[in-house]
Amino acid sequence: MSQQNPVLTPSQLNTLARDLLESAFPLVWVEGELGNITRPGSGHLYFTLKDARAQVRCAMFKPKSQWLKFVPREGLKVLGRGRLTLYEARGDYQLVLDHMEEAGEGALRRAFDELKSRLEAEGLFDAARKRALPAYVRRLAVITSPTGAAVRDVLSVLARRMPLLDVEILPSLVQGESAAAQITDLLRRAGASGRYDAVLLARGGGSLEDLWAFNDERLVRAIAASPVPVVSAVGHETDFTLADFAADVRAPTPSVAAELLVPDQRDLQGRLRALHARLLGVQRQRLRQAMQRADRAVLRLQAQSPQARLRLLRQRHAESLRRLQALWREQLQQRQARLRHADAVLRAHHPSRRLAQLQARLQRLQARPQAAVARVLQRDALQLRALARSLEACSPLATVARGYSILTRADDGRLVQSAAQAAPGDRLQARVRDGVIALSVTGVTAADPER
Repeated sequence: MSQQNPVLTPSQLNTLARDLLESAFPLVWVEGELGNITRPGSGHLYFTLKDARAQVRCAMFKPKSQWLKFVPREGLKVLGRGRLTLYEARGDYQLVLDHMEEAGEGALRRAFDELKSRLEAEGLFDAARKRALPAYVRRLAVITSPTGAAVRDVLSVLARRMPLLDVEILPSLVQGESAAAQITDLLRRAGASGRYDAVLLARGGGSLEDLWAFNDERLVRAIAASPVPVVSAVGHETDFTLADFAADVRAPTPSVAAELLVPDQRDLQGRLRALHARLLGVQRQRLRQAMQRADRAVLRLQAQSPQARLRLLRQRHAESLRRLQALWREQLQQRQARLRHADAVLRAHHPSRRLAQLQARLQRLQARPQAAVARVLQRDALQLRALARSLEACSPLATVARGYSILTRADDGRLVQSAAQAAPGDRLQARVRDGVIALSVTGVTAADPER
């Protein structure tokens, strides 16, 4: 045996081979068909990936295999990502995977990522261009399959939260080659119609291929250009489509989308009750203010009534008479004092002629106050008669004297001013010029307002 070639044990050889494999090969993607699938009690997944000419043993340990989005089965074509290694105990060459998906889904995923990056660079997904949902949606368009579970979930939530909402289902395919074009056309027509406050795109869960219609570039651009807010509720909470990124609001499920679109009717009822109570408070306050203004107006009206003015004029006339009488008495007393003084002077000098002159002057002086008082009284009497005629012209009694009558209720004396204030069987009184006539209402006929 040559000393230049060391002797290795099988375990040493396998360790060297494993180190060589792991260092020489980076993370690799391998596409092939599943075969020889086993899952022992440990939870690990063991299988082979094969094509027409070869196969490779593969392993996927429990933490990774639990997150698979599909059930592995014989003959299924998959795309796996992992590292080459060697199982030293048996010397088996194998591929340890950390990710596996159905083969077709991998191509779709790459196309998804490329289109997402391009549209994102154009700004179609920017948060600044997204619009808030209306506070109260009155009419909602739901673009979905009319027979799927998503539409039943949406209608159930909407009926529970807001039964008055006007919901229109715009039926469409949600899967297949023609689904994207049909959804895009319905979305554009809904936005152009001006009928809707918001549009909901809804679909249940599925694989990436099942949801691919909602990754169509034309649909994404139509969502971004929609004149009304768009809510996207496609798939489950872990599913994302390009429609979700372009929509104004993305909901994890159709049921959550329905809850986001409309408020709970119980919350609205509570707000309405609070607003109603507030409105009643404002109405009561305004009513109190109006009643206070009416009371002040009644007091002003009473102060300006003909009876009140007549009383005021009478008081003023009586006061004027008292003042005139006091002035007249004062002037008369002064004149009498002067006359008594003059009489004393005359008696002291005894001139007969002077006495006659003074007597004549005394007579004139006595006549002047009486004439002045008579003129004042005559002037006041004329003013009083003029005021009396003005009051009489405004008096209801003057109207009665011209042939009209005043109709009042017999029980409380209130005026009857319209036919609506009388009913058959009511007892009324009609005041005429020379008395009062008792009446009983047998019928009421409203007058024609055009006559």
